[in-house]
Amino acid sequence: MPTPTAPATAPRSVVALVDASSPVERELIGGWLAEGGIAAEFGVDAPVTQLDLDAPAVAGRLVNRRDDPLVVPLRVLWLPPERDGVRRTTFADLISLSNPRKPHRLMQRRLVAKAPDRHLVLTGQPARLSELRANNPSVAEATEPFARAIVRAGIVALERAERAVIGDRYKVPRLVAEEILDSPEFLRRLDAIAAHTGAAPREVYRRAEKALGELVAAQSRLISDLFTQAMRPVHASAWKVDCDPSGLAGLRKLNQRYPLVFLPSHRSYVDAFVLGDALARNDFPPNHVIGGANLGFWPMGPIARRTGTVFIRRSFGDDEVYKAVVEEYFAYLLAKRFNLEWYFEGGRTRTGKLRPPRYGLLNYLAAAIRGGRIDDVMLVPVSITYERLNELGAMATEQSGGVKKPEGLTWLARYVRNQQHSAGHVYVRFGAPLSARERLAAHGDPLVPDLGPAAPPAPEVLDRERLAVQRLAFEVAVGINAVTPITVNALVTLALLGVDERALTLGEVRRAVHPVRGYIARRGLPGGELDTLRDDQGLAVVLEQLSLAKVVTVYRGGLEPVYAIEPGAHLEAAFYRNSAVHWFVTRAILELAVLAAVEAPENARGVETLWEAAYRLRDLLKFEFFFPERAEFAARLTEEMRLVDPGWEGRIGDGTVGADMLTQLTESGFVMAHRVLRSFFDAQLVVAERLAARDATTPLDRKQFIDECLAVGKQMLLQQRLHSPESVSSELFGTAVKLADNHGLLDTGEPELPARRAAFAAELRTIGARISRLATLDPVNRPEG
Repeated sequence: MPTPTAPATAPRSVVALVDASSPVERELIGGWLAEGGIAAEFGVDAPVTQLDLDAPAVAGRLVNRRDDPLVVPLRVLWLPPERDGVRRTTFADLISLSNPRKPHRLMQRRLVAKAPDRHLVLTGQPARLSELRANNPSVAEATEPFARAIVRAGIVALERAERAVIGDRYKVPRLVAEEILDSPEFLRRLDAIAAHTGAAPREVYRRAEKALGELVAAQSRLISDLFTQAMRPVHASAWKVDCDPSGLAGLRKLNQRYPLVFLPSHRSYVDAFVLGDALARNDFPPNHVIGGANLGFWPMGPIARRTGTVFIRRSFGDDEVYKAVVEEYFAYLLAKRFNLEWYFEGGRTRTGKLRPPRYGLLNYLAAAIRGGRIDDVMLVPVSITYERLNELGAMATEQSGGVKKPEGLTWLARYVRNQQHSAGHVYVRFGAPLSARERLAAHGDPLVPDLGPAAPPAPEVLDRERLAVQRLAFEVAVGINAVTPITVNALVTLALLGVDERALTLGEVRRAVHPVRGYIARRGLPGGELDTLRDDQGLAVVLEQLSLAKVVTVYRGGLEPVYAIEPGAHLEAAFYRNSAVHWFVTRAILELAVLAAVEAPENARGVETLWEAAYRLRDLLKFEFFFPERAEFAARLTEEMRLVDPGWEGRIGDGTVGADMLTQLTESGFVMAHRVLRSFFDAQLVVAERLAARDATTPLDRKQFIDECLAVGKQMLLQQRLHSPESVSSELFGTAVKLADNHGLLDTGEPELPARRAAFAAELRTIGARISRLATLDPVNRPEG
């Protein structure tokens, strides 16, 4: 209930709204009242009337009163037994066949007699009847709606009082569907949809009610406790969770004013369990996790809904009712300061690097801000990074053209079994929170309310809104990448993937890794347990662990062990490398741009050629990585150049910058272009050559075309025209097709199209040749001597 203002006079009567489900609870509350509990708690000595906390009782005996009683909600709170200083339900409690937080009547009497510390009479924040009327002006004169509003206020007050006792992690919403369907604003929106579509208002209301029934997560504290305990071993036996708590204190403070939306990277089905457990251990309330209907199978679906998972339809097209319900539900949760969580990439990454974001759910969030439903939301970028993943084999199969196995009980049993093997650390990192309102406005969103289908915004407004949401999503992605650490497996696979199927001795692996560790330290990049790679023993342990995971093969029959990527495991190895690949992209672009300047005609070998090549490479990779704006990109490239050759700016006029910098790059101990960018440019080459070979007047079926690229890519790999199986990937071909479309190479009927397609393929062959030349300059690919 609302915080009461200081009354001009003390209340002359009290109405106790009793939320009791058994005679025992009524007796406890009645005894507490008889012993002067109201007077002791609130200093009010006045007659007390007891009413049930339900709408009919409140409508019949409270809402039409002409005096101004103090209204106090009451409930008995039952607590689990204390174990190690914590009261939390365990599976052992279920032996009594009773929920410790809601014991049956016989158990209640036993607890009252033998464990009086297991219950207390809870009082919610009281309010005068006049205050309740003032806080519900739209229904204050309507008996039944006002009664329902009072009941909801009482329940919310009791929930807040409970959380003060049991902790914020048990914050759960109540009566959600009822409150939404009672909202005058929402009912007006449904009426507008009915008028616009010609449907009967009753039918539109029925569809909205059904959609809410699908969406609303019916959270249970008992199920939350038990589900957490059941699922924790699934990831606890596989990973040691490394959660940086430094950002959590600030987030908890922000959460007192704003709802939080956690937006994590998505690499595994276990992401939500890892993040949820980390937040629960730090006493955050449970997030409402937005998930796809594919994971709603029995028994996981019903259980997950009771722990806060919201299963949303993958696609709902032009269903205005469902769209309105989703938007209203989001706005309701955020307005009540319930935290949300979703994986804005739309699904797990198959390559290891962050995927392009999906904008659908961010659009609903933006709509809630534009409509004034919420003042602001804090978006929290979250990086979840695994040293090893036991589910990589299935993802690699999908990438090479295999069929994704549907989720179900068999899939779940197999998945849980696979998690029983130790897989090192999982790193949970929180990026700087972003104010959604502030960032949308900064990106040009006019923040004008949408008046509904009858009066849609002007096209130019829609364009500004769309662009603002896209830029906001980009910022979130940058925030995730900024806190993603470089793991030991990422660094080791980075080394092994750059040697073209050659096996390396332990000393050669050390030669490849050591200068990169120095580079990471000089740039101050975030890392995992990279200190374990300082000596041969630690490096050998990491290689052995990758061998057990069947990513690295070890041959021990010669003079000393040699290590290489396991045949057929290049996609798995690339997954680990790609989790950190964004940290090395600028360096790799610099190497290619320097070589382009060196290879240019003598009169064009200046810095201008270098910059032109760098900007072109940035454009070709813009669908693979999240590049900053042009000026920021130039600043970062300049810093990279200074890191390689501190004096290059003093030699701009003498035409030697390119050659000198190439020397400095190769003498730094490592070359990155072939390790970081080759797979992406090889995939683009396959797409470009298949486009060049097509009839320019034939429309493109993208799915069939990608299947063709997979088949031809395998052939090119066998012919050694591609350098690694990781290039033959449906996801890489998909983004390459997107790039070609962006360059106008999918259009049909244009006379110049065949020539432009051929030129595009030729450009990519040139880049591929430069990458191959840089690979030969890599110290690891040169014999010692």
